[in-house]
Amino acid sequence: MDKSRSERLFERAEKRMPGGVNSPVRAFRAVGRHPFFVEKAQGPWLIDVDGNKYLDYVCSWGPGILGHAHPRVIEAVSRACARGLTFGAPAAGEVELAELIGVCVPDVEMVRLVSSGTEAVMSAVRVARGFTGREKIIKFAGNYHGHSDGLLVKAGSGLMTQSVPDSAGVPAGYAASTLTAVYNDEESVRRLMEENRGEVAAIVVEPVAANMGVVPPKKGFLEFLRRITQENDTLLLFDEVITGFRLALGGASAYTGVHADLYTFGKIVGGGMPLAAYGGSRDIMSCVAPLGNVYQAGTLSGNPAAVAAGIETLKILMEDTGIYERIDRRAQRLETAFRKEGLTVNRAGSLLSAFFMPDCEEQGGTVENYEDACRCDRKAFADYFNSMLAKGIYVAPSQFEALFVSDAHSDGLIERTCGAISESLMKRYK
Repeated sequence: MDKSRSERLFERAEKRMPGGVNSPVRAFRAVGRHPFFVEKAQGPWLIDVDGNKYLDYVCSWGPGILGHAHPRVIEAVSRACARGLTFGAPAAGEVELAELIGVCVPDVEMVRLVSSGTEAVMSAVRVARGFTGREKIIKFAGNYHGHSDGLLVKAGSGLMTQSVPDSAGVPAGYAASTLTAVYNDEESVRRLMEENRGEVAAIVVEPVAANMGVVPPKKGFLEFLRRITQENDTLLLFDEVITGFRLALGGASAYTGVHADLYTFGKIVGGGMPLAAYGGSRDIMSCVAPLGNVYQAGTLSGNPAAVAAGIETLKILMEDTGIYERIDRRAQRLETAFRKEGLTVNRAGSLLSAFFMPDCEEQGGTVENYEDACRCDRKAFADYFNSMLAKGIYVAPSQFEALFVSDAHSDGLIERTCGAISESLMKRYK
């Protein structure tokens, strides 16, 4: 593959942007190469500036559940742009999107639109503290909730990729109010709650962890979190920036049957545009200004073009009830292909991760927490990534990110991918 234009662009980028990128994982350092630069995307395909075509399983890290540049979404955004890019005043689309979110996730009686997942979780944590009058929160090692100061403690995603457990520049006072438990370990949560009785505002959790690779909750774990929060007058906050509208139209609460007090959404809810949301019951969300004294604001919150993309995406998901069955079935086919090569695989709906750690079989063939995920063979993953890329298939350039299946991935393309998996791994882990 010719990569000369991408290489030249990267040389220029490194002079003006840290690491040459605007988000760390895009630098491809974990897989020992420079990134390619995208020219355009359509359906399941990315095309780079050198004309190389890639079958895309990153899907912009999750938003692309319909594939890239879905005609209805593009048309909706184009119409919105023609009316103006930003108003600094309310617009009708904001109301419609808020109503659609409430229809899909009935627990969300009131919602506030923001511009990023980081902003949504940061704001929801502030609401939890304001509502309860408490300062401490419990999160889980390997769960990533964006890059706000108080949540960069034992986080997943790019921090794991770069072997950076925490971020410099975070004041000790922020970290002190964040307590870290072990995902899927009830006793670690129970101990923290007992040691900090009456002080914990919320337990913040990815209901299906997707930033240390995909790690589903063990049977009964989310139910336990719901129970212990209710017993201690603590709020349960589901971070569904990734899982919202992907596991099911109703997100994690519909998929697992467990209901939270607060929810955050990103990625799919904005249809590929910079938009996210947080919400919950009317009682809790009434704390947010201007109704209450929890302040949060944003010039571009509810941006009309982003809202239009979100509305159209949710409408398509609501109209075509077969989408979730199709993408889940295709993800299951990929899971089978990885397992045939001896890899450990975790899957939840259309999210999956293949872990390069065959010794996990002694634990029943799954990765259950941050410590398990950290034992994987990163060099083997890098070899696999580069082999797949050479075959024109783009998977996440990190062992600790999910593989996303979209409705644009046809059965034929899935079978092609299964063949590439077999060729790339060559029975390495059998």
